[in-house]
Amino acid sequence: MPVDAGLFIGGALAVSVSPTDGSHLLYATDSRLLRSRNGGRDWQPEASDKLIGPTVAVAFDQAGKGAVGSGAAGVFYTDDGIRWQEASTPGGAVVARAIAAGTASGRFYLAGSRGLLVSADNGRTWTRAAEGLPEGTATALLVVPGTTEAVFVVLAGELWVSRDAGAHWQPGGAGLPPGHVETVVRDPANAARLWSAAADQVYVSDDAGSSWHAVGARLPEPGTSVRGIAATRDGEAITLTTHRGLLRSADGGMTWGQVEGTLPVHLEAGPLVVDPHDAATLYAGFALTPYPEIWRRAEEGSNLLSQADPFSLAGAAASLLLLIIGGWLGAKKLSRLYQQGGESRS
Repeated sequence: MPVDAGLFIGGALAVSVSPTDGSHLLYATDSRLLRSRNGGRDWQPEASDKLIGPTVAVAFDQAGKGAVGSGAAGVFYTDDGIRWQEASTPGGAVVARAIAAGTASGRFYLAGSRGLLVSADNGRTWTRAAEGLPEGTATALLVVPGTTEAVFVVLAGELWVSRDAGAHWQPGGAGLPPGHVETVVRDPANAARLWSAAADQVYVSDDAGSSWHAVGARLPEPGTSVRGIAATRDGEAITLTTHRGLLRSADGGMTWGQVEGTLPVHLEAGPLVVDPHDAATLYAGFALTPYPEIWRRAEEGSNLLSQADPFSLAGAAASLLLLIIGGWLGAKKLSRLYQQGGESRS
């Protein structure tokens, strides 16, 4: 069933469900950030003066009160769910692909255009993750809670893992095709089970990511980009969001079919979120514009904003003012000439 009917959304980019209230949602779209407190029946614009244009990622904190969101203008945070403020990020504006709350109070992780960033103060300030990770855009992120949380991130098609809350990193893709990893998610019913997708194949790990093995058959169409995975406790029913729509298998991945009915089969599917309060409830997002194009536009907008300094902005304002004055003087002169012409004719 649609949860954004009548909103005229061109692309669903992220959904976050409050960990303390299953009816409280944050919804990042290609045009704005929205909030619902009744399970998606009604939506209100959120941070409309800060997150202008595409909001590409959003996440609640562990208390379900604060949140962090990212768009072309950068990263923003709220402590109380009312006032949003701009965060401090290293190297200028950052566009996220994914944001996740850590186990510790105030901790967030952000995967995006500047790699992996970490915040320990509710998203106010961010630092780069510990050395050891390669440079480049981080495209997927997973935080597994525990006494010391484990963090997984996908960079340049490789899976990396830290088992000490981001302090040290090592390759985590033993058994996965090198350079082709697309996503990594946690099984909500089994803390040690993780799911991944790479090179048209679904993979599973039953030892918290130490090793991986293929599940079922390869996807029916080669070159299928997998963005999200959700599976039942027994692993028989597996759902995928892909650039070819939403796929589902009812036999452990041996056969795959496209889910139709009320879903838009002709659109790309992106985010796939399991409701933390009910593992049988899934949120799936779709977009009219290909997701890589939306991310590219957001990052290009961020680059333009990061190049704008106070002097260049002042120069632009001065140029605009000169154009306005020039236009006003020109119009005045033309008006005078018109009046003089009228007088000479009379």
